[in-house]
Amino acid sequence: MSTDLSIFHLITEASFVVQFVMLILLTASVVSWTFIFSKRKVLIRALEITDEFEEQFWSGVPLADLYRKLTSKDFEPEGIEKIFLAGYKEFSRMRQTGNVEPAVQVESAQRAMRIELSRELDRLDEHLPFLATVGSTSPYVGLFGTVWGIMNSFRSLGNVQQATLAQVAPGIAEALIATAIGLFAAIPAVVSYNRFSTRLDRLTGRYDLFVEEFIVLLQRQAHNK
Repeated sequence: MSTDLSIFHLITEASFVVQFVMLILLTASVVSWTFIFSKRKVLIRALEITDEFEEQFWSGVPLADLYRKLTSKDFEPEGIEKIFLAGYKEFSRMRQTGNVEPAVQVESAQRAMRIELSRELDRLDEHLPFLATVGSTSPYVGLFGTVWGIMNSFRSLGNVQQATLAQVAPGIAEALIATAIGLFAAIPAVVSYNRFSTRLDRLTGRYDLFVEEFIVLLQRQAHNK
């Protein structure tokens, strides 16, 4: 008598606890892949915007002209553009106030840019903690399902006088599927998290460098009345 060891049969015949563990892991995997594709698109877009903006910024265009372009009705600023707008807007406001020390003007602009920088990094960091959680916990969740399935397999042999491999194999096989699904959910999440974190660190460095370089330009303007 042959035993059906197909994946579908093993999943449908698994105990409720093992099936529930599989469902959790599959759900986590689907959500992870959704976040992976969306986050990849967001980071690529942020890098493209940074490259385009820095090319314009260092092309010698007047800052006032660049500001007007980014604040026009048919333009939606993103990423580093928002950081520039926050700093230049605050700097211009402080200069128009009158009787404000140059150092105060620059410090105010710097604070505005740092606030916008924090907001942008929070937006880019969104969903990364979820990927980290899935990557670190999914193997253990799958292992729990495996242990539970194997435990049930051996418990079912308690009333059997002579156990055979054919009796034990299906239960162990269905239990091991939980571990396989756990790894299937964890590996892409870990790889994507590490890759996205590296890209985000590089982007953060470029944002920080731009803020410092822009502050130098504002200091020159503040002292050239």
